[in-house]
Amino acid sequence: MESRGSHRRVGVFGWGIVAPKSANIEAFATNLAVGGSWLEPFNGFGPDNFLVGRPAFDFHAYKPWIDQRFLPGRYPQLVDKMDQPTQFAIGAFIQALGQNPGLEKELHDLGTAAHIYVGTGLGAIGTSNEAALELHRAQRAWDRFWSEPEHNRTFAAWLTRPFDPPDPDVPAAPDTVEPNERERAEEAWWHFWAGRSPQLQEFLAAAREIEGLAVQGDVAAGKMSVMKEKERRRKRLQKEWGAPDPPWTRVTPNLLWNIHNTPASQISMLGKITGLAFAPVGACSTFGLTLKLAIDAIQRGEAKAVVIGAADPPPHPLTVGAFYRAKVIAADGRVSKPLTELRGTHVSGGAAIWIVGDLEYFRSRGMRPLGLEPLAVGMSSDADHIITPSREGPLTAMRSAFAASGIDPSEVTTWDLHATATPGDFQEVDNLRAIVPDAVLVTARKGTFGHGMGAAGGWELTAQYLGYERGLIFPTPLSEGELNVEIARAHSAFAFDDACPASPTGIAGKLSMGVGGINACILSRPYGD
Repeated sequence: MESRGSHRRVGVFGWGIVAPKSANIEAFATNLAVGGSWLEPFNGFGPDNFLVGRPAFDFHAYKPWIDQRFLPGRYPQLVDKMDQPTQFAIGAFIQALGQNPGLEKELHDLGTAAHIYVGTGLGAIGTSNEAALELHRAQRAWDRFWSEPEHNRTFAAWLTRPFDPPDPDVPAAPDTVEPNERERAEEAWWHFWAGRSPQLQEFLAAAREIEGLAVQGDVAAGKMSVMKEKERRRKRLQKEWGAPDPPWTRVTPNLLWNIHNTPASQISMLGKITGLAFAPVGACSTFGLTLKLAIDAIQRGEAKAVVIGAADPPPHPLTVGAFYRAKVIAADGRVSKPLTELRGTHVSGGAAIWIVGDLEYFRSRGMRPLGLEPLAVGMSSDADHIITPSREGPLTAMRSAFAASGIDPSEVTTWDLHATATPGDFQEVDNLRAIVPDAVLVTARKGTFGHGMGAAGGWELTAQYLGYERGLIFPTPLSEGELNVEIARAHSAFAFDDACPASPTGIAGKLSMGVGGINACILSRPYGD
């Protein structure tokens, strides 16, 4: 069967999942069949009223695979240096390789015709948070030391004549402010005086001399020699002054090893994939964006296979707090289901990784396509509001997907919503009805596993594809009596808490709407041959 709009069809040949309650794709499928919600109490601030989707994951489960292919130091390096989003992506990638025998070798043998497009919604929040806290502690200790009179002749002199003449630049002394402001006042006071310490300038001059040591002679041998000598002299300087560690020495280099392209680059190294690897970031539409880029690259003939997907950190106080302050998160200790009371979403973490490829090419090598055939991805930007979806932006993405696929909206039988259990759910359903018939069966799954900023779209699409592979629509947590009255007036066909049959020939649609107004609409169908 020839695809509409292109002579190259695309298939899914591997997939892996890390999600709440689901350490792998098999557990994910089993849990979808059972239904219900996978959310649990957060308590990341101490006792609180948040529910989150905490990923089930044990990186050690992938140690045998890594040890079989790399020297013994590689696994400990990944444990020590990689934040959890990268570990999630690695685990999901290894799962994906297991879906078709020979897939790993094929990705390697394809050379630059195998690409990697794996993004992250929020990045390495855990590493960034710990680095910021450590820097903050180190800076306080550093400033306090150099602001003490015995390490600061300027301050010692000022103490003998603090008001002769008054200095308007001196911040308020900590003991003169309200107790709840005292910590900030201490930091401002210490930082001000540390910056005026002649002894600190002497220390920095000695440090400059040490850092100015240059490599002499043979570069390889000289580099190691200079590094060792610098470290020896730094320690001696610290000991001479009795100073705490300078704050710049307390920042972990793991900040560099966990930038947004790290999941993609680690997959390239572990899979020995030498083609283009980078991190597309489209907020909640990241997974759809990576799929679009992959389809485009395959149809242009630039790639035969692309590893796609997204990874998110586990729920963290920074992200839960940010979602709360953005007024999009539920905080009453109850599961907030899309299409019901519209109280807000729940923060989740994990990964969704697919391996997609030229359908004819991979079939010719004996590989079996999974789930559904992705036909087209329509993308758009609202160009309007950072968090509230517009009407025209999502509709533009939907119309673009239909135009690119050659599909008529009347052929659609099921549709998965972005639906975050916020007032935007009504707008999304109303938008949908502007395009597809009332008979289309609508699903919304963030009440099951919550909202991973980058990964949730991948979980939702995988749930749709897995269901079709089994001839059904998996249940959602929604019961019929809970449906919001206004939403029920806009559309009549929804998937509730019982599984129902999937059309063996019908088109499946999926919409994701990202922070910043980035929209991705995916149309898919059974392979049919």
